[in-house]
Amino acid sequence: MSVEVLDGSTIREFIEDDQAFNGWTDDRFAKLDIDHDGFLSYGEMMKELKSPRVLETHFGVDVVQLNSDDLALIYSALFLQFDHDRNGCVDIEEFRAETKQMMLAMANGLGFLPVQMVLEEDSLLKKAVERELAKVTA
Repeated sequence: MSVEVLDGSTIREFIEDDQAFNGWTDDRFAKLDIDHDGFLSYGEMMKELKSPRVLETHFGVDVVQLNSDDLALIYSALFLQFDHDRNGCVDIEEFRAETKQMMLAMANGLGFLPVQMVLEEDSLLKKAVERELAKVTA
């Protein structure tokens, strides 16, 4: 983890760079696709969502305050958010599209004022900051 400074344009520019964004989402998808069938099942996505701090870090949900039924509803709703065609699994296009929408919402929320954030090393936000820094130092 590291502390980085970013704003909405850092995220937007990363998303608009198809090579960078698709590279990150493809890599993330491949890591989540445990059985390598080209789809994310509910179980595969839940492994990621149930890992330590994902709901707190990415969605602002305090899991300590929730009972197991509430958590199950949150997990189900998040999965359905990705499963656009409601076929019970998430393909790479659905994964990219929903990740893009979530990141654009975050960019819009940040606006144009820079903020300091603690970022996970392999997160999309960290990759966006690294891309921006590479442009500045090039």
